[in-house]
Amino acid sequence: MKSQDIFLLLKLASLAHRESVVSRLGDAVGPAAWQDWLPDEDGDPDLERSLYDSGFVSYESTSKEYGVRALAQSTGISKTQVGLALQRCYDVGLAKPDRLTGVPRANNKALLEFVVYGLRYVFPAKPGEVTRGIATGLGAPVLEGKLMTAGDLVPVWPDPLGNTKGVAVEPLYKTVTRAVRRDSRLYALLALADAIRLGQPRERNLAGEVLAQMLRDER
Repeated sequence: MKSQDIFLLLKLASLAHRESVVSRLGDAVGPAAWQDWLPDEDGDPDLERSLYDSGFVSYESTSKEYGVRALAQSTGISKTQVGLALQRCYDVGLAKPDRLTGVPRANNKALLEFVVYGLRYVFPAKPGEVTRGIATGLGAPVLEGKLMTAGDLVPVWPDPLGNTKGVAVEPLYKTVTRAVRRDSRLYALLALADAIRLGQPRERNLAGEVLAQMLRDER
């Protein structure tokens, strides 16, 4: 396993949630307002997010996002590495092709188990220097106000467009900050994974509960 495999699996989980919303409701409902960054310097809205937010995404168009090329574009992982990551995940049961469509699906139950019980040992994280970036872990909007004490410096992924001053934490993959600006639900999922990587038992338990609920919502 490589760290980008978990990143990719969480992206698949986010895509599945989007697809299920479209399938149930007939049009897209924009993601929750989890954000901790400034607009991109060119000021142009991202196509993926703007289509989703405005309700123009259909079941058919979201299905196309599962292709290797589309996954590479949305995550920043190369096409070759996306293919290899999917194969590794298939081999260990963390993902499998959909029976009807053949698109890759994360095994959310197994993914949750790995993140909660194994992620911090296989891909450990530790705080670094104080910097500007995108809040993660307990400092992220998905866990806002939970278990943090006044004056704590929150963990951040270093990024010049980030809104928060905090302690640097290396993300699971180098392109995470770009990818989460295109998908705020992916941001929440990765931030919860970081809370488990970084946190004490009480913090890990809280993040695990929230992550479990989000992954249940995505089935």
